[in-house]
Amino acid sequence: MMQNSLQSKNILVTAGPTREYLDPVRFLTNESTGKMGYAIAEALQNLNANVYLVSGPVSIQSNFPKEKIINVKTGKQMYHACEQLFGTIDIAIFCAAIADYTPKVTCDCKIKKIDNEISMEFVKNVDIAFEFGKVKSKHQKSIGFALETNNVLENAAAKLKKKHFDCIVANSPNKNEGFGFDTNKIAIIKTDLSVTEFPLKSKQDVAKDIVNTIIDMYNPVAATVNG
Repeated sequence: MMQNSLQSKNILVTAGPTREYLDPVRFLTNESTGKMGYAIAEALQNLNANVYLVSGPVSIQSNFPKEKIINVKTGKQMYHACEQLFGTIDIAIFCAAIADYTPKVTCDCKIKKIDNEISMEFVKNVDIAFEFGKVKSKHQKSIGFALETNNVLENAAAKLKKKHFDCIVANSPNKNEGFGFDTNKIAIIKTDLSVTEFPLKSKQDVAKDIVNTIIDMYNPVAATVNG
């Protein structure tokens, strides 16, 4: 029988994009579909973990229980939803693609098309993973994601250290990888800077690789999630 070291653990998973509103009808966002985060949440749910899925706006047909999804729109809303769980979770998996910046002021009314040019000020969004990294206790683990266009492993390793992750999943927005695709190609970097690279796989299989890495953190000889 497989030793399930994640059974009954409280696990936070963030997924999908955020929307940073310029006015009531316009917003900035990105290409994230949420498929990777949802696949991870489903894999953990299948292991009887207690999963909190905090999701930005997505259009996904998922087997994950809808009543266990905390739906948010903005980066600030996602931070507040996650912050309430910081003290109760064993593992945090930060898979959401949260906008780095948000408008300094959101207009109450629709911005009219009057001038040929328009300027807006932006401020940094709260970095949820960084904030958790500052307060997490010894028994809590966090897993991050790094979508990089260049120097992928180097930039991911820097993020691993800065945000106090226990491991980080690195990938690139190439064809069939990352945003918008059902497949992904990742590398997982651990705190000792060891790198495990994986071939292109379905996001469901990638989720199993990530979950198996987490299982290994608790028990290196534990059996893995089968395909």
